[in-house]
Amino acid sequence: MNENTTKTVDKIIENLIYIHPLLSKGLTRTIRAKTNLNPGSLYVLGLLSRYPLLSMSEIGCKLGMPKPHVTAHIDKLVVENLVERISDPNDRRIVNIKLSLKGKENFDMIIKELSSEMRLRINKLDENKLVQLFDSSNKVREILVEITF
Repeated sequence: MNENTTKTVDKIIENLIYIHPLLSKGLTRTIRAKTNLNPGSLYVLGLLSRYPLLSMSEIGCKLGMPKPHVTAHIDKLVVENLVERISDPNDRRIVNIKLSLKGKENFDMIIKELSSEMRLRINKLDENKLVQLFDSSNKVREILVEITF
């Protein structure tokens, strides 16, 4: 790798590290105003909204979260009736997790609120910046999907 490439990679990393807290802070503030759930629990709900049934281990693997943390989030979500534990009929050691109807409704409401909040902010951009943000966000998303595993 030549020096220019190394500098480019360093700048990309710097940009991505800088972007994450900006997005996270804005979203977390909106989430906290609408629910008492923490971001980790919301990540679990989001994952379960995409996958109808996952084991505790699969949740941990997909979120890069240690099993004790997954268990703590699931325990809280079960108490609030947002998810259900379902025993695997073939292996009693496996506990699967499923989004409840209340969980789906709450998650959909939170996403709707986040979208509304972001829409207010994005609508303040002029047409040129709007097009730039659209193009850039699409490209970043495509590339991140390609490089993450």
